[in-house]
Order: sequence, then C-alpha cells, then structure tokens
Amino acid sequence: MGLQMRHKPPRRRGQAKLREDRQPARGPNDCWSMDLMADQTVEGHKLRGLTIVDNFSRVSPAIEVRRRYTGYDVVQTLGRATRQYGIPRTIRVDNGPEFVSKEVDLWAYVHGVPLDCSRPGKPTDNACIEAFNARLRQECLNQHWFLSLAEACAKLEQWREMYHHERPHSRLGYRTPEEFAKTQQNGAEKQDQFRQNFAESVA
Repeated sequence: MGLQMRHKPPRRRGQAKLREDRQPARGPNDCWSMDLMADQTVEGHKLRGLTIVDNFSRVSPAIEVRRRYTGYDVVQTLGRATRQYGIPRTIRVDNGPEFVSKEVDLWAYVHGVPLDCSRPGKPTDNACIEAFNARLRQECLNQHWFLSLAEACAKLEQWREMYHHERPHSRLGYRTPEEFAKTQQNGAEKQDQFRQNFAESVA
C-alpha cells in the first residue's frame, strides 16, 4: 500500500504585522497610510471611501468611493495609485478585514511592501491618516449632501485636487503638498547632478 500524502493548504505570506521599530517617513513613498471611511447618500444608501496619504509629502494618491469595499477593491485602488505615484516602501493600516484579507496580503507580498498594522483600539498608531480623514470629513463630507455615488466620487476628487494644489499644510512649512513634492524632486535632481559632476571630475 502506497503512502498517503496529506495535502496542506498553502500558507499565507503574512505581510501584515505590527512593527515595533517604526521610524518617521524620510522621503516620498517611504510610508503610505490608508483607511476606510463611511458616509451615505441623501436616500440613505451606504458609501465606503478608501483614503490613502503619503506620510512624508502629505500627497493623497487616492480617495475612492464605492457602495462597499472588499480586499479585492483595495487591491484595485492600490494598483491605480501605484501606477501613478510609485510603490511605497511600507503601508500603515488598521486591522480591518479589508486590509488583512488574502487579496491585499498577496498584493503586498508580490510588490514587497510590508503592511504595518496598528494596534487594536490605538488610532494614534496611524495618526497621519486619522488627521487626514478628520480634515476630509470636516471640509468635504460634512459640507455636502450626496445625491448619488457618482456625485460623491466627483466631490471627493474635487476636494483631493484642492487639497493638493491650494491647501497649505503646517507640517510642510505652509506649502501645499504639490509645492512640497516639487521641492523634494528638485532637491533630488540637484543631488544627482552633483554626484554626476563629482564623478566626472575625478574620472
């Protein structure tokens, strides 16, 4: 009689974990934070919004609204955001089922992005996205009645554009996220040019 092999289910890659060695973000795409918000239309239909913010530049790569959000939906939004802004080194999330889902865990594993989970009941672990969401709710969600999902998407995208281009941020030296991102890009280009000139001078 041959040996019977027991089939084991594949193990999760386990990209989501609580990091004890957190450091402040030191550059664009060093660390993103993301969270889910809830609202509703005038008729009472529930809305779920995924917000993402770069902890260093305060740029928001995405604010997307749907009737409901699953792990698969989070992956779709991350795909669009990273195609435009690049892939972050790490992403901070809470322990919501959408963020610890197998779909998000697989996306993070494939792209080499650790998911830094906050401790249950400790919103200060992800203070950057909490502050961003509070501003979004005060300045947009609480200011509008949404007649439909389409209108909610349009209003939130308008606010995201305003936030990027018109709203100064105290932590950015009272510059807008767009202005701050440009100074970082210009600084990086100058450093690259200096290194190139130095290498040519000693060659």
